[in-house]
Amino acid sequence: MTLHLRGISKTFTGPRGAVPVLDQITLELPAGSISAIRGASGSGKTTLLLIAGGLLRPDQGTVHLGDEDLYAQGPARRAALRAAGIGFVFQQFHLLPYLNVRDNILVPALTGDAAALRPRALDLAERFGLSHRLDHRPAALSTGERQRVALARALLRQPRVLLADEPTGNLDQENAAVVLRHLDEFAQAGGAVLLATHDPRAAAHATRRWRLDHGQLHPDAAPVPAVQQATVTP
Repeated sequence: MTLHLRGISKTFTGPRGAVPVLDQITLELPAGSISAIRGASGSGKTTLLLIAGGLLRPDQGTVHLGDEDLYAQGPARRAALRAAGIGFVFQQFHLLPYLNVRDNILVPALTGDAAALRPRALDLAERFGLSHRLDHRPAALSTGERQRVALARALLRQPRVLLADEPTGNLDQENAAVVLRHLDEFAQAGGAVLLATHDPRAAAHATRRWRLDHGQLHPDAAPVPAVQQATVTP
């Protein structure tokens, strides 16, 4: 399934008037790809991810998930498409502090099919090295474990697109390698990944790299370091 953004523009209103953030951005995320977007803080990377994920309506342009135009749908239909096809991973994790690891992974299913998805949640926990942490709440987890919980949650419904906002920004090299390896595996299985990142480690894993500057995307020709191979526990 392809995610395709066409002619995306977005302007916010600040204390001094209109603040253009995105200007006629067109971007396709084909299956099997990892696309990395770099840019200065405040350049609009997170805004672009929110629009791509059906969470923030653009002022102009369309976002197609497969054959469906997300913003041509009503809120309920758009939420259903988003839940079925798109996973989100954020730098701050956004885990619910009063839920344990098991239930945080199951959050996308808590409104309906949690029982049916419980076996998959347990499989993901094992895959991400979290089986011994199932009953722990986020406060008892390391930073790397929290990010792995967030990634497992994003994969619960088997989305075809992953949108990741600085997924390695808070991680040391070993934990970043774990997350990036799983993103590689997701793309190799036919998924599409869009990363917003400052991290050269993450950019090095991308099959396509872009720089967001003054509201527009440009091919990113800046050199990135060779990907270091690390022996890590999943």
